Amino acid sequence: MSIIQKLHKDLVNKKNSSVEITRNYLNKIKDKEKDLNAFITISEEQALKDAQKIDDNIKAGKSIDLLAGLPGALKDNISVSGGKTTAGSKILENHVASYDATVTRRLKNSGAVLVGKTNCDEFACGSSTESSAFGITKNPYDLTRVPGGSSGGSAAAVASEEVVWALGTDTGGSVRQPASFCGIVGLKPTYGRISRYGVISYASSLDQIGIMTKTVEDAAIVLTRIAGEDKLDATSAHSSDRIYEHYLSGDLTGKKIGIPKEYVSKNLNESIKNKFFEAVEKYKECGAEIIDISLPHTEYALATYYIIAPSELSSNLARYDGVRYGLSFKQGDFDNIQDFYRKIRGSGFGSEIKRRVILGTYALSSGYYDEYYKKAQKIRGLIRKDFEIAFKKVDYIFTPTTPETAFKIGEKSDPLMAYLSDIYTITANLAGIPAISHPIGTVETDGINLPIGGQLFGKWFDEEGILNAAFTFEKNF
Repeated sequence: MSIIQKLHKDLVNKKNSSVEITRNYLNKIKDKEKDLNAFITISEEQALKDAQKIDDNIKAGKSIDLLAGLPGALKDNISVSGGKTTAGSKILENHVASYDATVTRRLKNSGAVLVGKTNCDEFACGSSTESSAFGITKNPYDLTRVPGGSSGGSAAAVASEEVVWALGTDTGGSVRQPASFCGIVGLKPTYGRISRYGVISYASSLDQIGIMTKTVEDAAIVLTRIAGEDKLDATSAHSSDRIYEHYLSGDLTGKKIGIPKEYVSKNLNESIKNKFFEAVEKYKECGAEIIDISLPHTEYALATYYIIAPSELSSNLARYDGVRYGLSFKQGDFDNIQDFYRKIRGSGFGSEIKRRVILGTYALSSGYYDEYYKKAQKIRGLIRKDFEIAFKKVDYIFTPTTPETAFKIGEKSDPLMAYLSDIYTITANLAGIPAISHPIGTVETDGINLPIGGQLFGKWFDEEGILNAAFTFEKNF
């Protein structure tokens, strides 16, 4: 039974109350935060008020949703009305959101208890949660290591049981990579499956809200509550309302899983490769047929991503000018408008943001647009075509989630080495397909057993398929 199902059963049977459950998780946060730094904001008072409402409904004999009364958290680039939403950046240090993101509203309507906002790489740019203006988040398995990123705070909070579930955002692997590093489940749905309204944009054609939980069933339950078309987001897709937890049959008989040769090359860490092929054998035992496939344009994915994503970032971050909201200076602290912008952005943005904005602005500049951005979009089309061809042969594609286990804090001072952490995850964002990372075991690293994940790609809008495949593995693992 999933954690959500168990806690829900205790609530409706009155073995426990939402206030007691919420207070228990808030106490865990107080105990662990001095070490982890998974949260930027903790909303204790509001969380307990919301929990009390659920208890009152139960006492009144009203039925409650599966997610009602259970503590969760949102990455701090997802808006919550009346609360700070910083995106991990100094430039938004005191920004208070004036409205709820669509996912926030849907969670509130389900009765979910939001205990706080989690730490993240600044504007979701990073693979380690080291670039946050609010300090580094630590990996619960080893406090000297990163939890991954950019949704590292959400991953650490779920892995350390500070919350039952958490939302992150995934632009190039920012839900799946930290899920792998922290030994939990991380789901990135199809682009458009979940509304992005109220999410601070990084790269608008790649961003997607994702879900982080301890079990696959819990991820399915949360997805059911937040998925669906939204008139406030023109990129959200019309798709029939599904109850995703009802698709978890635990049966893979007749299903075909492709293993792309490009993801298990000689460059992959040998221990991870061995663990990955053990997982492949487990999928065989679960009834799936394993087929070797090729995704030939994978080798161009990293370069393609790091042209498209920074280009869209440079456009999106142009709105942070210190005039309407966020960090600002008083008149007299600057000489002219150019000096004002220079000081605001110079002190408000961290080094990684500046690096990516400069890269993106260059790629979009006159004389270079066709050579870089336009060409990258063409290659993106070829990467998508690879998946279209592959999915004519197989139902799902299985790969390692990351090429390594969680690395040491400060180990990847070279940004190019840090970018390689996304090498197995970015293709899903470029193609817009759904993907899920689930635990497949641990690998010894420097004398410590650290978790690793396996990643399933699915056909467009087939979340129920990859959820069931991962659920079947989990059930038999």
